[in-house]
This record gives sequence, structure tokens and C-alpha cells, in this order.
Amino acid sequence: MNSKLLGHIACFVAYTIFGINIIVCKDLTSSHLISPIALFCLRSIGAGLLFWLISLFLPSEQVPRRDLVKIFLASILGFFLTQITFLIAIPDITPMDCSIVSSISPILTMFIAAFALKEPITLRKAGGVALSFFGIIFLILNSVTVSDDSRQTTLQGILLIIANCLSFSLYLGLFKPLIARYSVVTFMKWIFLFATLFSLPFAGGEIVTLRFSALSSTFLFELAYLVVCATFVTYFLIPVGQKRIRPTLVSMYSYVQPIIATTISICLGMDTLGWQKVLAALMVFSGVMLVNFSRSARG
Repeated sequence: MNSKLLGHIACFVAYTIFGINIIVCKDLTSSHLISPIALFCLRSIGAGLLFWLISLFLPSEQVPRRDLVKIFLASILGFFLTQITFLIAIPDITPMDCSIVSSISPILTMFIAAFALKEPITLRKAGGVALSFFGIIFLILNSVTVSDDSRQTTLQGILLIIANCLSFSLYLGLFKPLIARYSVVTFMKWIFLFATLFSLPFAGGEIVTLRFSALSSTFLFELAYLVVCATFVTYFLIPVGQKRIRPTLVSMYSYVQPIIATTISICLGMDTLGWQKVLAALMVFSGVMLVNFSRSARG
């Protein structure tokens, strides 16, 4: 199979899973049965064990100490900060609003990559950023509420999702050379080990006392989906895409998320589609397209 085609398929599948994961995490966190940090820690432990188990059957790769330091930083930026902001935000934002705000990720990734490559910022890029920015502001003005209703959006929820996008965009833009140096399994086993060690002191007590036998089968199924599909599978596939296509193209697959999340959330009655959200989405997506079509065509 063509290398770039494999990269595109890997990213498409990963972001489809992420789209479903918005709904799953909304349900898990809204139950208040487990804290965001404990949920994050369980993701790290579960996915980490799977990656380390697989590594036993693959050729061993030596990782120098200097690269372990860089992988630790990548773990904090690309997994801990990205996921903890998402898990804290998701009870305070509807799935549709979350997916609309998340669509600014390609713009952030492009500008981070452009800064690293010293590419000029064109008038069209600036216009695209402004259009997406006004789309987010319009969404805030028409969606934000001070209600405790989990079907509503708060300013905190939107700001945390923006922080989520920024941290993941920095990860995509800054660590591609490091990711390309090692196999997916080697890189990810260290990513999740560091994430587990970092979060365990904060979440270990809660996890030990959590009565899994008292949790519903639906909760346990959603937790298994979060750990296996939305963590292990996606973080296996994303480096496959990162190795084969540019960071901006990887982040462009975040467009799959709104389609999946919006469709499911409306079908389940978790959200409603009004003209304000349609207009906000059009502004955000149009701004992103302006930015990406203004780049030089390469790779």
C-alpha cells in the first residue's frame, strides 16, 4: 500500500474514533462516578500495558536518555495536557459545540509548523484566522450559559477545548522528528509510561478505592472503549499518519469529528442543531479552509 495512503487511512480511522469518543466521554464524565484525573490515569495504565505487552514480541529499540527526556515532554504536552483539558471540559460543553471549537486545530497546527519552518504569514491566512476567530466568538455568544444543565455549554468548557487543541497542535508540530525516529510501539510505550507515572500520585488513591463491581455494564463498556479504542488504537494510528503525511494534514482530519459527534448527539437528544451553530460552524470551517488553501502545495 502507498505510504501516504496508509497515513491518510490511519488518520481517518483515528479521528472517527475520536468523534465517537466525544459522546462516550460526555456520558462518562457527566455521571460523576469518577474524576477526570482518575479517568486519565486509567487510560494511561490500560493503553500503556497494551503497548508494553506488544513490545515484548517486537525487536527491541534502544532509546538514548536525551530522547527519553524529549519523550517525557511529548507525553506531558501531547497526552496529559491534551486529555486532561478535554476530560475536564466535556461536562461543560455539548458534543456539537466541542466538535466545532476543535475544528480550529488545523489552523493552530499550521501556524506552529509555519513558525518552525519560518514560512511567511499571508493576508489570506490572516483572514482565515480572523474568520474562524469570529466564528468561535459567535458560538460563545449564542451557546454559553451559566446553567448546570449538562446539555448546555459554558465559557470554561470552550476555553478548555481551545487549550486542548493548542496543546495537541504543539505536540503535532514540535515532535514529528522525534516520532519519526522510533517505531510506533516503542514511542507510545514510553509516552504512556511517563503519563502514568505523572498522574498516578494524583489519581492512585481514587482508583484503588473505586468499586468497579458496583459500576453499570454501560459504564464499564464505555470505559473499555475509552481505554482500548480511543486511547490505544488512536494513539497507535496517529503516529502512523505523522510518519507519512505533514502535521497540518494530520490535524485536518479533525473535520471528521464534527460529522460523527454531531450526528450521534442529535440522534441521542444530547444536542440540537440551530441556525446559530450552523453559522458558527460555517465561519470556523471557512476560515480553516482559507488558511490551508493559502499554503504552498507540497507533501
